[in-house]
Amino acid sequence: MKIALFGATGATGQHLLEQARAAGHEVTAVVRDPAPITTAHPRLTVVRADVMDRNAIGPAVAGHDAVVTTIGSREGRTPTTVQTDTTSSIVQAMQQHGVRRLIVVSNSGMVTDGDGPMSRAVAKPILRRILKHPWADMQGMEDVVQASELDWTILRPPMLTNGRHTGSYRTAVGHNVRGGIRVSRANVADLILRCLANEDSVRTAISIGN
Repeated sequence: MKIALFGATGATGQHLLEQARAAGHEVTAVVRDPAPITTAHPRLTVVRADVMDRNAIGPAVAGHDAVVTTIGSREGRTPTTVQTDTTSSIVQAMQQHGVRRLIVVSNSGMVTDGDGPMSRAVAKPILRRILKHPWADMQGMEDVVQASELDWTILRPPMLTNGRHTGSYRTAVGHNVRGGIRVSRANVADLILRCLANEDSVRTAISIGN
């Protein structure tokens, strides 16, 4: 499979890049700054482009089987639209070039379906105040994705860790994983590749947790 990857220099993106290459996929990493990608590989192409410029990223998207974005905002205390805006640009580029399969990484914190009573009544309200800006951005991203006519999948992990790639985790469609309060970035990357191979994941929101 030919995958166009946005966010390849981020923590989750690096795991996905490594796992995708190991699985035999061809990956085009679309990045603003290619310097952090120091390893060459015959199945890796690095394209330097501003993700906010749909005309610039269009050629990097064209001809691919799927597009994945693991772009996230580093802003926690101030309003941000990084994920909403970058995803909107990616969606437009995909529509322009006839590429349909899209996977985005969001967050399970905005969702309470499937959570236990303590999480719904205590933890989530506190986190909603602390993380209101990045969560609002993620919700905006999800709205953009769901309004498109693409074959999308939204992944909703909880707290991300730097744990090992085990391939062992729980998932739930349309609601949160009960008690799934953290998961490794490496396992999120694993789920992304599984979803790319699974047509049943199209137009679904999938939560993941240990």
